Amino acid sequence: MSEDSKPLRVVPVMVPMPAERPYSYSVPDGMAVEPGSIVRVPLGPREVSGIVWDTPTDKVDPKKLRPISHVFDCPPIDEASRRFVDWVASWTLAAPGMVARMYLRAPAAFDPEPPLEGIRWAGNEPDRMTSARQRVLELARDGMAWTRSGVARAAGVSTTVVNGLAEQGIFEEVKIPAPPVVALPDPEYATPTLSPNQRAAADELVQKVGAGFSTTLLDGVTGSGKTEVYLEAIAAAVRQGKQVLVLVPEIALTAAFLDRFHDRFGAKPAEWHSDLAPRTRERVWRQVAEGRVRVVAGARSSLFLPFQNLGLIVVDEEHDPAYKQEDRVYYSARDMAVVRGHLGKFPVVLASATPSVETQVNALQGRYSKVVLPTRFASAAMPDLRAIDMRKAPPARGGFLSPALIEEVAKTIERKEQALLFLNRRGYAPLTLCRVCGHRFQCEGCSSWLVEHRFRGKLVCHQCGHNEHRPEACPSCGTLDHLVACGPGVERIAEEIVQHFPDARTIVLSSDMGGVKRLRLEFEAVANGEADIVVGTQLVAKGHNFPNMTLVGVVDADIGLANGDPRAAERTFQLLNQVTGRAGRTGKKSLGLIQTYQPHHPVMRALVSGQAEAFYEQEIAAREREHLPPFGRLAAIVVSAATRAEAEAHARALRRVAPGSPDISVLGPAEAPLAVVAGRHRFRLLVHGERKSDIQSYLRALLAAAPKERGSIRVQVDVDPQSFL
Repeated sequence: MSEDSKPLRVVPVMVPMPAERPYSYSVPDGMAVEPGSIVRVPLGPREVSGIVWDTPTDKVDPKKLRPISHVFDCPPIDEASRRFVDWVASWTLAAPGMVARMYLRAPAAFDPEPPLEGIRWAGNEPDRMTSARQRVLELARDGMAWTRSGVARAAGVSTTVVNGLAEQGIFEEVKIPAPPVVALPDPEYATPTLSPNQRAAADELVQKVGAGFSTTLLDGVTGSGKTEVYLEAIAAAVRQGKQVLVLVPEIALTAAFLDRFHDRFGAKPAEWHSDLAPRTRERVWRQVAEGRVRVVAGARSSLFLPFQNLGLIVVDEEHDPAYKQEDRVYYSARDMAVVRGHLGKFPVVLASATPSVETQVNALQGRYSKVVLPTRFASAAMPDLRAIDMRKAPPARGGFLSPALIEEVAKTIERKEQALLFLNRRGYAPLTLCRVCGHRFQCEGCSSWLVEHRFRGKLVCHQCGHNEHRPEACPSCGTLDHLVACGPGVERIAEEIVQHFPDARTIVLSSDMGGVKRLRLEFEAVANGEADIVVGTQLVAKGHNFPNMTLVGVVDADIGLANGDPRAAERTFQLLNQVTGRAGRTGKKSLGLIQTYQPHHPVMRALVSGQAEAFYEQEIAAREREHLPPFGRLAAIVVSAATRAEAEAHARALRRVAPGSPDISVLGPAEAPLAVVAGRHRFRLLVHGERKSDIQSYLRALLAAAPKERGSIRVQVDVDPQSFL
């Protein structure tokens, strides 16, 4: 066969766009690609990065084929990751190209990191020796390569000294590989002291590392030392040369976890989250792909890093709603972590003091193993929990704190211990109105009130981010000084605390009170005892260890129960259990006070009595009766458009073409509780099926029969929704 008649090689390439399948491209002569190779290909008038895929290519006229432009010098995306993309796309009904896009978020990392300019001793001696030059040469004579600034720093001299030696030919120029973004963890660095319960739990997890796929629930009360237990499983995976992913719900705020990891392994894990500097993200991505990063602690998107040898995933605080992604590709990182473990044939550990109902049921039914830590480390007692019936012990006029809670705060700071007041509401007040004409400040683009943030002098929409200055006069009637804040946020509670305790050191912890660096410093300050009273949102409930905190007061325990979310009771129980668990973790006698107008609600009774198992039994039974997850299937279809009429018309059209099914029903459409977000009107349909229903096939048939999305209409499918707004 002549050179001209050599058959054209065609490969499928998954491009990062809403494509349902890979596109076909030709491979130029001399170019080597394989499934998983990251390439640059022409797409319309531009070029994009893509991944060479496995699926057979469609037959395309060779004249229409366009060639791959470039193959990046990068390890290929492995087979398990490619299968993971296909699985996530199939489950969520997202376009595979949009799932693959999450693997391609660091394009500058597709080529190797450039080496550093370095120097190495060439064997010569300077014409004149000084003490500074002597210190440099004592370091350099071992033949190691150094950067100029590195050897100068180590020798305690200026770079001028090093440059002077280089000019005399004392050093030769060399290339130094880019340094690691984090040092390698040493599993033998610090052997921990574990309690008998912890040792038994750790041994069980260690046995599963390297033994194929499994999912284990690590269920331990707050303060029981779950982190120390799963760190031993991580050590076992590192010893086997495996990579490890630790998923945490708020990586940007978990400095304490990073420190504990460092104490155990002598190095910190690589971090992966949205607040990383772009250059750091690129280096982490590249070194994960090369296998140089062994452990990553990351937010949900770290599931889509290009691991080459992943051998363990730990999902810390597995119950946390932050694991649900609700943008573009709607997925649960907790559930997808289990899928990733199954595809990669390695174990997954789900850790929580308050596991989700779904995870509890999976453990009860034997799909997951369960390891329990029933007591706190070093036999520290759980806090004594009491409910304050706000009907019988109301706050003073204009206040929000019961006299009983104020009295306990006073006793706590008198003992030089710390108190935490928890309210899951940011800002100063959730609503501002004019007491003359009744005007209420609402977002221009959303059907939600503007929240006053008095510390910043702003009124802010927590849906779309719109903000405006708080005016002096009512924009409706023009009356001055008659705007009133309704209801409390954490800033208002802090104001009330300062009125009662003007000499106490009070700090507010909320996600909108500064950047990640500031928040980490504030958490560190609290842990070091540099605050007497902490007022915080749910940030304070996520695994932090405050050694001197002995009082936790929940300002409004009922706030999470006042909506139609079927998970409302579960979420409230989890959040309040977690936040009260901040008290007494080091063994001091501690107290949790829960302000509520519903002291007989099952959630409040379960919290105060400490009968978590009874609560779960009741909640599981209720879910089973109603065929709700995990005993049934749910999917939400959200239709949004520029006008209410368009959104409603398209939602009704979807309802009309819904296929008939004996085990699947469609509810709605109805206007969403948040009817307008960022100027778009929203209607919802809820698809409800039996546990074994093939809800994905049903949804595909419904969407295939639906009218096309025209104009401003957008349809979003959320399989297993966590939010019902």
